[in-house]
Amino acid sequence: MFLRKFSALLFSFIFASSLVFPLSAQAGQKRKLAILPFEYGAVQTNVGTVDVGKGITTLLITKLVNDGTYSIIERQMLDSILKEQNFSVSDRADQSTAIKIGKLLSIDAIVVGTVTQFGFESKSTNVGAGVGAATRYIPYVGGFGGAFGGVSVKKSKVQVALDARIIDVTTGEILGAVHGVGKSQRSGTDLWGGSGWSGGEAGWGSSDFATTIAGEATMQAVDDIGTQLLAYANKLPDNASLAAKNVTGKIADVTGTSVTVNLGKKNGLKVGSKLHIERPVKTIRDPDTGNVIKEIMNTVAEITLKEVDDTSSTGDIVKGAGVKIGDTVKMVTTDVSAVVLGKDGKGAQ
Repeated sequence: MFLRKFSALLFSFIFASSLVFPLSAQAGQKRKLAILPFEYGAVQTNVGTVDVGKGITTLLITKLVNDGTYSIIERQMLDSILKEQNFSVSDRADQSTAIKIGKLLSIDAIVVGTVTQFGFESKSTNVGAGVGAATRYIPYVGGFGGAFGGVSVKKSKVQVALDARIIDVTTGEILGAVHGVGKSQRSGTDLWGGSGWSGGEAGWGSSDFATTIAGEATMQAVDDIGTQLLAYANKLPDNASLAAKNVTGKIADVTGTSVTVNLGKKNGLKVGSKLHIERPVKTIRDPDTGNVIKEIMNTVAEITLKEVDDTSSTGDIVKGAGVKIGDTVKMVTTDVSAVVLGKDGKGAQ
């Protein structure tokens, strides 16, 4: 009887654990993504001065953040990287750019995309002037007055098409490719529908933008590719964790027990991260060339970060002593229980 009751209780515990712990594991295994502004050169003449590439990226980021499946790099940090590295607009969809940014941000993958269509789908049968009858598509050229190169233009629906690729930031491999299309429910001859929307980047996703026929089509297309990107979540490699384990930097300042290092958010650090401070105790050189072939490192101390910005971090020494400017720092992946070196070279906990 006792064994039966015990077995029943054990089964109940295991069952309950299976419901709880997978959720926790999943929450801690979010893949980290950056989304580059979509390239829109193919439709730029259709939309005037509106940067539809950045606008569409804003909408896609909002969708993915609200879903919670991915951890998304904030736009300000990404814009800062693009500016610092002097990446041009034409670099937005380049795979080599994705790898460079991935290494700087310590992420798992990057999404690059292109706006392939942004304009009116013609309902007219009077087609001419080089526009193929089979396409039934006329790009928007601001302010046309009812005709375009011999094509009789009536009120038409807007169609938006987007292509996006998920790129492994370590290998440059394309992990997935998605295509999304959206079409407005209403017809018109003005992309922005006279709603008063100014076309500014801050207005993407606003109610004013949503009421335009361009907005209707755009949000459908973004929702389409966003849903497809979410389906790839379990297929992405955990590059961010691997990169974090290999993060290496230097001590930039030591003031009492407070230490500043030349690593920050861009390297995957955050408040609470622990870093080892190491120093070489033996250098092994090639007997023929004299080149260093190996350094044996000893842990001097451990710090816990309390302030983290983009490129630097400050923390307190929680183990060890004798930290010096120029010492090597590495991300802690296991707890340090071994003896570390003190100021006098003797063991200190």
